[in-house]
Amino acid sequence: MTTRPDPARADAAQGAACNIAAALPRLAAEHPQQVAMRCPGRGGRYRVALTYGELDARSDAIAAGLARHGIVRGTRTVVMVRPTPEFFLLMFALFKAGAVPVLVDPGIDRAALRQCLDEAEPEAFIGIPLAMLARRLLGWAKSARVRVTTGRRPWLADVALVQVEREGAGAGPQLADTGPDEIAAILFTSGSTGVPKGVVYRHRHFVAQIAMMREAFGIVPGGVDLPTFPPFALFDPALGLTSIIPDMDPTRPARADPAKLHAAIERFGVDQLFGSPALMRVLAEHGAPLPGLRRVTSAGAPVPADVVAAMRALLPEDARFWTPYGATECLPVAVIEGRELIALGERTAQGAGTCVGRPVPPNEVRIIGIDDGALEHWAQALPLPTGQVGEITVAGPTATDSYFNRDAQTRLAKIRETLPDGGERVVHRMGDLGYFDDDGRLWFCGRKTQRVETGAAMLCTEQVEPVFNGHPAVRRSALVGVGPRGSQRPVLCVELLPKASRADHARIATELSRIAAGHAHTAMIDAFLFHPRFPVDIRHNAKIGRERLAAWAATRLRQAPPHPGGEGRSA
Repeated sequence: MTTRPDPARADAAQGAACNIAAALPRLAAEHPQQVAMRCPGRGGRYRVALTYGELDARSDAIAAGLARHGIVRGTRTVVMVRPTPEFFLLMFALFKAGAVPVLVDPGIDRAALRQCLDEAEPEAFIGIPLAMLARRLLGWAKSARVRVTTGRRPWLADVALVQVEREGAGAGPQLADTGPDEIAAILFTSGSTGVPKGVVYRHRHFVAQIAMMREAFGIVPGGVDLPTFPPFALFDPALGLTSIIPDMDPTRPARADPAKLHAAIERFGVDQLFGSPALMRVLAEHGAPLPGLRRVTSAGAPVPADVVAAMRALLPEDARFWTPYGATECLPVAVIEGRELIALGERTAQGAGTCVGRPVPPNEVRIIGIDDGALEHWAQALPLPTGQVGEITVAGPTATDSYFNRDAQTRLAKIRETLPDGGERVVHRMGDLGYFDDDGRLWFCGRKTQRVETGAAMLCTEQVEPVFNGHPAVRRSALVGVGPRGSQRPVLCVELLPKASRADHARIATELSRIAAGHAHTAMIDAFLFHPRFPVDIRHNAKIGRERLAAWAATRLRQAPPHPGGEGRSA
């Protein structure tokens, strides 16, 4: 596959600013009164709106004011602000200044959060008053020499944001001439399989993401988007869209109020929606039609086939339901539309894995042999043929090249490749298992670290769990391995629907055992453990915490092992 030119490098060669904020001054000049975003205030009322003109001018003022306090080009700056107007004004101000925002999910374990902030070595800290208090009490970001609060008064901070903006008012346009390889941000992963890692984003990565998403999803300026994952709202101005920030807790998408989402969609003429699979399930189970939507995008984890079908039924016939595949380290990698995903649903239910579509140009996606060690150079990798399961790798303009202050993890996730012209590029190891089918479609089989190796076979989560998820009483299942890899016992953890009672467990376990016996790759599974509520990631509420379930399953089996034949045990 031939790699297309990197749009960010092409822009730089033509003298264009390589900065995600570069589109904002142009949009402000062309459409100063167009609403860039609306944010809910107290009681969920949308009283706050920022036009492109206001977003541009106010972010200029904040960027200039921040410079007066030493937050300038290259300054690593932790941002702990809720998805309010202040968050978006700050993010664009930091991009314009060439500073480096550091984003960490606030809901992660306190110890992990402190480790992330320590690793980032921030020079500045911007937060809401509660974050400023937590920083003082818990010792977060001790390296920060500049502290800014969004509160009205500089409590536990050097200065309040309102004062920063006043100080920078009238300073004029602010846009650093950042180069493609300069660090633009440090975005921490969700930490669903360990302590979150700080992904180093360079300006060219953001610019390439915009170009690739615009082309892959056919995005044109003028649309109205409801991005239920706030960082994605930062792309909307660069795409010429209006963002409607939903009235919900972005760290709890599974608990979003569908009535509030519908009200915002109808009131503001929303025609585009981004959300995790957990949020899609909320809307699907609510069951109200979504006649105004023309494009829905869901990412963060595989979207269950029943959710895709239910959402398709609620959307207009000509609407598109996209499920892009990717990760914080590289997005988008591949994409598939809902109709094709539904058509392939039976193959998923029989154990083929989840189809994630075809690679998004100009990505080059390849499958290599499974290896838990580092691969310094591509020559050490073993490319696999079509149909064979291995680790998914991707090379392309959005493939990031390192984790901040995590050299060991960088070595495990990145491979250097020499190109025919003598140049070099970084290939990212997705940490996912998958394969290509004969039609060039990529199939996702599960996380590499979550595979189960019994000694006789390798079992992948996304090839096993859908086989059992079709049971009418099962909400979801999770394959885990108990024991050392190479001699693991495969165990299926099961979360049932509310209609199933504890008295049903023995019967359901017997039925699941019969299902297992009906497929060659699941026949060896004879332990079924019922869990009241699976742990999930804090970002999308969709990735199952199988590592935690594996530890729980090991304890349960020691306490009360299932009888031969597949009898289950309850939590």
